Amino acid sequence: MVDQLKECFGAEVREKDGHYMISYGALKQMEISLGPGGKTLVVDTESDTSAPDEVIIDTNKRFRTYLERVTGFSAKERLKKAKKATGE
Repeated sequence: MVDQLKECFGAEVREKDGHYMISYGALKQMEISLGPGGKTLVVDTESDTSAPDEVIIDTNKRFRTYLERVTGFSAKERLKKAKKATGE
């Protein structure tokens, strides 16, 4: 999880109580942790809405790459799983 943060974003990773945080591009902060039981990835982000479009595009690409690497699922597969988990 932490190694992929470094690889995908090249940002300094801060850790506090099992939560890992970075700031990069259009992300003022991204916080990653594992949910109860350690099987669910919990991601909380705060966006920088004043970031230029090219920074937003780069950040989004890195974010999607990160999620695919740590979950092993594509964006389409993650959406399908999220819908199933919420009963949609």
